[in-house]
Amino acid sequence: DGLSLLVPPFRTDVQREVDVIEEILRIYGFNTVSIPSKLDTIISYSQVINIEEIRNTISDLLSNSGFNEAMNNSLTKDENTKLISELDIEQNVVILNPLSKDLNVMRQSLLFSGLENIAYNHNRKSMDIKIYEFGKTYRKKGQKYSESQHLQVLVSGRLQSENWNANSDKADFFFIKEKVEHILNRLGIKDVQSEQVNTYGFEEALMYKCKNKRLVCFGKLDNKICKAFDVKSEVYAADFDWDTVLDLVGHTKNGFQEISKFPVVRRDLSLLVDKSVSFDKLRMIAIKADNKILKSVSLFDVYEGSKLPDGKKSYALAFTMGDATRTLTDMHVDKVMKKLMNSFRQQVGAEIR
Repeated sequence: DGLSLLVPPFRTDVQREVDVIEEILRIYGFNTVSIPSKLDTIISYSQVINIEEIRNTISDLLSNSGFNEAMNNSLTKDENTKLISELDIEQNVVILNPLSKDLNVMRQSLLFSGLENIAYNHNRKSMDIKIYEFGKTYRKKGQKYSESQHLQVLVSGRLQSENWNANSDKADFFFIKEKVEHILNRLGIKDVQSEQVNTYGFEEALMYKCKNKRLVCFGKLDNKICKAFDVKSEVYAADFDWDTVLDLVGHTKNGFQEISKFPVVRRDLSLLVDKSVSFDKLRMIAIKADNKILKSVSLFDVYEGSKLPDGKKSYALAFTMGDATRTLTDMHVDKVMKKLMNSFRQQVGAEIR
């Protein structure tokens, strides 16, 4: 049993089966449809993140820090793909009928349009640039196509407009690092691991990962790539994998707790380690050794020089410990410090100074 219906062309609103059912009910009369006296339902709760709200939050954060938002075309020229070794020209999404050779493929990186923005402003004597962009990148994998969301932050020139009472500080690695960590803190993303890289068009960069997923890569862009866009000044950038960010935010629970009534204890420790050992590795060793009363690990001094053996460097670390239920005794703190020192010796061959 069924009906074969032909929808007249002027009824463009009738697209689905439910639209036809609605038309029948409208003619038959909604008031003639009997409603059962009892309705059974199950209420289920599912946490759905508000993607637009998260984006607006970060957009406001950057705009309030003096950044301007850029909205660029997703088209670029295929030759730009060759500038970044990690990109494959075979994965370009080619436009069948391009307007010009400069707009013949979809971009695989937001970096291309961002550098074009900087070059455009530099050509008009606007040398101090702080911009960000939310956008998509496109790739072809076999017969399928993929889209990825990204957030890109670019800084070049002075951090403040030229003025007699303004600082003349220029953009550097630590400025872009501060902005990256500001964004992550605002989103409640913690426990990230850092890795030094020189990929994705960066000359000097760090990559932050969380749960073995690439979160953000930031640092100084390769001068060769900048010159390809006629940008002569140093450019510092951060490229967020926004899909990963949204996934982490959806599984992150931010809470509040009462400030501890008991004082914290700080202990310092100087370690002699191989130059290949990073602070992040030492921090992770400390956290795994004791995650109960150890609140934070910070680095306050690094020394490399002729007074140390070849291939060695010295780290000075500060450990902050505390307990929300009691006052820590020296015996308890000493026990934790001994445990930390043993872990450093065993895992990285550290010498306690």
